[in-house]
Amino acid sequence: MKTFSKITSVLITSSLVLTACGGANEGVSSSPKGSPGASASAAAGTKEKLELKWNVIADASSQLPSPDKDFVKKAIEQKFNVSLKLTYAPMGQDYKNRLNTLIASGDIPDLFFSEGIDSNTYIKDGVARDLTGLVTPAKMPNYFKYWMKEDILKGYQVQNVFKRAPVPYETDLYRTFYIRTDWLTKLGLKMPTNYDELITVMKAFTFDDPDGNGKNDTYGFTAVGNGTNMSMDFPEFLKNGLVGDTYVEGDKLIDVRTDIRLQPVLNDIKNLLSLKVVDPDWLLNKNGQQYDKASQGKVGIVLGMGKTLAFDNNPAGIQMKTKQVTGNPNANWEPFHPWGKTGSWVETIPGNPFLISSKASDAKAQRSIEILDWLSGEEGFLLTRYGQEGVDYKRDGKKIEVNADAYKKDVTDNGNFIDIYGWFTPRKPEVFGLDIMDKDVTERDKKIVEKIRSYKILPSVGTSLAIKEGMDLAGMRKRMNELLIQVLYKDKDASNWPQYRQEIMTKYGGKAIFDYYAEQVAAAQGKAITFKTDN
Repeated sequence: MKTFSKITSVLITSSLVLTACGGANEGVSSSPKGSPGASASAAAGTKEKLELKWNVIADASSQLPSPDKDFVKKAIEQKFNVSLKLTYAPMGQDYKNRLNTLIASGDIPDLFFSEGIDSNTYIKDGVARDLTGLVTPAKMPNYFKYWMKEDILKGYQVQNVFKRAPVPYETDLYRTFYIRTDWLTKLGLKMPTNYDELITVMKAFTFDDPDGNGKNDTYGFTAVGNGTNMSMDFPEFLKNGLVGDTYVEGDKLIDVRTDIRLQPVLNDIKNLLSLKVVDPDWLLNKNGQQYDKASQGKVGIVLGMGKTLAFDNNPAGIQMKTKQVTGNPNANWEPFHPWGKTGSWVETIPGNPFLISSKASDAKAQRSIEILDWLSGEEGFLLTRYGQEGVDYKRDGKKIEVNADAYKKDVTDNGNFIDIYGWFTPRKPEVFGLDIMDKDVTERDKKIVEKIRSYKILPSVGTSLAIKEGMDLAGMRKRMNELLIQVLYKDKDASNWPQYRQEIMTKYGGKAIFDYYAEQVAAAQGKAITFKTDN
C-alpha cells in the first residue's frame, strides 16, 4: 500500500462514532413473521462463516440497540452466515477521521462508504480492491435492476480502474429552505418570496424575539461548514444566478465554487454576516448540527435535504423534535423557496461511492457484495425501512400498512436503528412499486412533498465526473475553501477573488481538472463544451 501520510496528518480522535460488534452466530432466536432469516438459514449453513467489518454513514440521531433487539443484524447474520461489525457516524469530518485512523493502522474495513473526492485518494493509495467481476448485473441483480445503470457505473470510474461504485442515490430532489411559520405569524410577517424579503425575515428572527422568551438568543439562518467549507446553503448563490454545483450554460461548463462570478456572491455573504443574522458558529457546524439548532429553537431558517425532514411524525425530523425540545406545540416548519420557479438546483448525478478493502479476501468481498445486493432488493429494503412484516407492518400485495405503535416500540424507541442499515438505499419504495399506507403521514406532510416537487430543477451535466492520474482534486478543493473563507473573514471585500481564482486554476491545477471535466461532459452530451474561464 502506498504512503498514507496525507491522510494520517489530519487525524483527530472522534468521539461521535458508535461501534456495534457482531458476536458469534450462536443459536439465533426464531425469526418473526416475514423475517428473511428463517427462510435462508439452510442456504447460509452451506457457506463458510465470515466476520465482516463495515464502515458506513448514519444520522446522528440513530444508534444500534442491544443485539437482542436488532432484528436486522440477526437477519443478515443468519441469511449470509456472517458476524457483522458495523462502525458508523454521520457523514463529515468525524467519519473521515475514524475511517482514516483504521486505514492508517492497517485495519481497513472490508467494505466502507466514502465521499467522492476521498475515494480517489483511497484508490490512488492502494486501499481499495478491484471490483471487476463483483459489481456486475449477474452478481448484483437488484442493484442494477432498481438503482443503477451500467453506463452510469462505467462513467463513474477514476484512475482508469474499476475500484469504486456509486451508492444508490435519490434522483428526486428534496432540497428546500424551511422556515418557522409560527415565528412569522407572531411577528406579523409573510412568507418571503424574494431575497430582500428573506433578509427582512432574518433580521426579525434575530432581533425581534420571535420565540417570546425575552432573550436575544435566536438567529435568522444557519448553515453547514464542517469546519472548513464555504457552505452552498447560503441563498446568495441563487440570488446571483448560480444554481447547483457544476452545470452547463450554453457551450460552457460552470464550476460554481470557482467561477469568476463568485465575487458578488462573496460580497453578499460578507454583508449578510455583518448583519449578525447568521448563527456565528455556522462554519463549525457539522452536518446535522444545523438541524439540531433548528430543533432547539435557535434559528428560524435552514436549508433542508430529504423528503421527510419536516414530517409531523418523523422522530428524527425538525418538526417533531422542535415541539419536543422547545415544548412549543405550535412550532411549525414549512418549505419555501424564493427561486423555486426559476431553478432551485440541478438534477442529481451519482455522488458518493462504496469501496471494498484491498486486504479483503475474495470470500469477504463476495459476501459483502451479496449483502449489498440484498439491501438493494425489496426484501432488504423493507426490513431496513419499515421493519418486520406482520409485526411493524402488514402487506397486501404491493400495499404496505405501517403499524405505528409497533414501529415506535421496535424501531423508534431503539435508536431508530434500522436507518443505519438503510444507508445503502434512498427511502424510495416506488422503485419496487410499493404503496406505503402510513397512518403517520399526514395531509400536511403530503403538501410538503407536493410543494417541493413543484420547484424547477435544471439539467445536470449528464455524467459522473472523474479525474486523471496525477490530478489532485482534494488539494485543489482544500485550497479553494481556504481562500473562500479568507475572503469571508479576513479580506475587506471580495476584490481579491480573481487573483485567488487564478491561483486555484494554475498552481493547484483547477483548469486542467475542469478542462478534463468538460471533455467528459462533451462526450456525454454529444456536443462541443469547454470550461468557462472568462467573465
